[in-house]
Amino acid sequence: MSRSTKVLSVILFVLIVDQALKIWVKTNMVYGEEIPMISNWAILHFVENPGMAFGIEFGGEWGKLGLSIFRIVAVIFLSSYLRMLIKSKVPLGFLVSAGLILAGAIGNIIDSAFYGLLFSESTRYAVAEFLPAGGGYESFLHGRVVDMFHFPLYEGYFPDSFPHWGGEKFEFFRPVFNVADMSITIGVASIILFYRGVFNSEELNPPDPKPATAATTIATANETAKATTTSESTESTSQHTDPEIGKETTE
Repeated sequence: MSRSTKVLSVILFVLIVDQALKIWVKTNMVYGEEIPMISNWAILHFVENPGMAFGIEFGGEWGKLGLSIFRIVAVIFLSSYLRMLIKSKVPLGFLVSAGLILAGAIGNIIDSAFYGLLFSESTRYAVAEFLPAGGGYESFLHGRVVDMFHFPLYEGYFPDSFPHWGGEKFEFFRPVFNVADMSITIGVASIILFYRGVFNSEELNPPDPKPATAATTIATANETAKATTTSESTESTSQHTDPEIGKETTE
């Protein structure tokens, strides 16, 4: 299996799992519904994110549109960059990490671009309908990203003496996320932890051929000059041979 096939397989696997889970949640759970997975600290919790990853919102409707366009531009750039990386000799692990980032970005773009057209509104009283007769709940590029993983590992209260949040309840880990968010996070973390040196490697930063060419030219010139000097020295020695030696030989 070629390197490109392996990376493409990773991207397709992430996209299939991400979209399959999102569609199942969207069409089987009402908004805000929770299904415990492991006790009370691993929960399948359906929410929709109108903004960035991990439930972070961004600038209203215009911000949403701008974010969607930015995601599309980023995916185009990442796709081109990944194609270039595959042709180079960077480690396969680096390619897979980049593929995970690309797959996660595409997964969330599908939600924001098409879910508003394909599904009806998710409410706390009814699940969404796929391809509703009355049309979707939003226009192109204004859909909401489906999130479902919630890990409230610890709940408690800030001490009363704690600045600003004293006495308030806090939860770790509060954000709700999806497979695409996980894919992006794992890809970025892997590059930071294991493949930072790739950005400074010769595979991505080949040496400048100009200095090498100049050095080769200088070396060639030195060799030529040395050979010329040796030749002139030999000719000079031949011309100063003792004439008496030639005379005796003639007699």
